[in-house]
Amino acid sequence: MSTRSYHHFIGGEVVDGAGRGAIERRSPAGGRLVARYAEGTPDDIDLAVEAARAAFEQGPWPRMSGLQRAEVLNRLADLIRDNRERLARIEVEEVGKPIRFARGDIDGAVGLTRYAASLAMQMAGSVYTNIGAGKTALLTREAVGVVALVTPWNFPALILSQKVPFALAAGCAVVLKPSEFTSGSAFEIAALAAEAGLPAGVFNVVSGYGATVGDHLTAHPGIDFVSFTGSTRTGSRVVANTSRHLVKSSVELGGKSANIVFADADLEAAVDGALMGVFFNNGECCVSGSRLFVQSSIADDFIAKVVERSRRLKVGDPFDEDTDIGALIDEQHLAKVAGLVRTGIEEGAELALGGKVAGGSAGHFHEATIFDRVEPGMTIFREEIFGPVLSVTRFETVEDAVRLANDTAYGLSNYVWSKNIDTVLTVAKRLKSGWVQANTVIDGAPQLPLTGVKGSGFGYEMGQAGFEEFTQLKTLLIHTGPRAPVFPV
Repeated sequence: MSTRSYHHFIGGEVVDGAGRGAIERRSPAGGRLVARYAEGTPDDIDLAVEAARAAFEQGPWPRMSGLQRAEVLNRLADLIRDNRERLARIEVEEVGKPIRFARGDIDGAVGLTRYAASLAMQMAGSVYTNIGAGKTALLTREAVGVVALVTPWNFPALILSQKVPFALAAGCAVVLKPSEFTSGSAFEIAALAAEAGLPAGVFNVVSGYGATVGDHLTAHPGIDFVSFTGSTRTGSRVVANTSRHLVKSSVELGGKSANIVFADADLEAAVDGALMGVFFNNGECCVSGSRLFVQSSIADDFIAKVVERSRRLKVGDPFDEDTDIGALIDEQHLAKVAGLVRTGIEEGAELALGGKVAGGSAGHFHEATIFDRVEPGMTIFREEIFGPVLSVTRFETVEDAVRLANDTAYGLSNYVWSKNIDTVLTVAKRLKSGWVQANTVIDGAPQLPLTGVKGSGFGYEMGQAGFEEFTQLKTLLIHTGPRAPVFPV
């Protein structure tokens, strides 16, 4: 594919923007220049917010029926589906993920958009007729307004689709700031939305760096709601920005998920789940099951199987259909992952597999790496590595498993493997995370909301709850018939 070039998409038009520079994106798998994005400025954000505000206050989108909005969103889903291969290849070029996983991301984007379309027709309120003589109350749900969306680099199209279609279904207008590493799919999908019939100004995209356009957008007084996905450190800054104007926010942040395997589990399935949990998307996944807890009675055999299966994983060219682990996002991130691996060795964890940077100078590759006998005090137990690195800890009892799993600053997701429904329900109830899955890993559906607790953030993505983030309730109290005076003078 040739080098792609993108400018901001504001008010339904391609806009050069106020900045003179361009962000160059090189493939993490080989260094080839694959895309250029306009380097946005605060002035570009101001223009995008102004366009979104005009579209929301004066345009037809919020005033359309739910059916009409659903028709546009379903046309968008059709267009994403029809462009599946092209969009997947853009994801591979910019992110470095294996092509088979990139295709799955685009399929997920289609499903999310279709589900959001269904919700556009279901923005229901409620009526109270039992609050007193002559009184009726209507609770109506309305679009929250102009929303700022900030998306990360690891799932550009998929996480965009966890936000944008839901905001549009509610009748909001959007200003999106994608990651400066992986902005291509945002511009592509914005263009497809316009082709699907979305009115000008409803979906705006400004590319640029977080310290300039991201900060300005999330602190902008013209924004009514902010939805952010990214690191816990940046999420804290976003929340501080929104607090300046008392703007509601939803932040989905980092994770350090536990993947807990009990002795009575389907062990073959759990082995596959251990690999999927940590090596999917190169390990660059906020819900990665990067801490594997194995009951001691099966630990030696189970860990040996995990190591053996992991040894056969193919690391390399993400366009190769057989590749399991592609390239990490950039050189700095590769250095961070490699540094944490060295720390694990220095702190006494037992290196069972891998541990090295792979691929020489041809790309940002790291071997599948497994540490055994990891203790809670070790850095690799506590810090989010965001790479193909698994830490294994053994446990004896249910109490041990729950205590170890909850011993983290994060609370996004956890996984439990057991054939005993009592064990599954007991452990799931006690795990401090917004998402628990049993006998599966990194699974889900558009109907199921994702949320975090503790350092993993707050608010909802996907599902009915995720849709309602982009709405607000209004109470209308109506008095009918004669009304007795309160001050009969």
